[in-house]
Amino acid sequence: MQKLPKDKSLILFDGVCNLCNSSVLYVIKRDKNNAFLFAPLQSTIGKQIIDKYNLDTTATDSILLYNEAKGLKIKSTAALHIAKRLGFPNNLMTIFFIVPTFIRNLVYDFVAKNRYKWYGKKESCMIPTPELKAKFID
Repeated sequence: MQKLPKDKSLILFDGVCNLCNSSVLYVIKRDKNNAFLFAPLQSTIGKQIIDKYNLDTTATDSILLYNEAKGLKIKSTAALHIAKRLGFPNNLMTIFFIVPTFIRNLVYDFVAKNRYKWYGKKESCMIPTPELKAKFID
């Protein structure tokens, strides 16, 4: 598996989901510390991480946050850890860590289950612009 720089975390996302792609662009715009790299779940590295952690993609078909030192975070926990690193006011979302994970994930799963219906779906994964290409790995 491709090695990540030690100071980076990898955000894996559904590359054909319009909501997910918009979320990635939102994070890129606010990632002032250049803390994140991105890859679609459908990419080579995405599949390697899914295999490494033996994830059921029918149960976890959403955002994953991977760091070689810290391991893998999924669903609402991944989203909140991402928000924490984006600075004010996004880091205020970490208040939701007080909500039990199973409750956070019920809400998360409801949105994830309906994301194509509400936001649409692309035919293929997003192709980053030349300026953004350095933020993506395969």
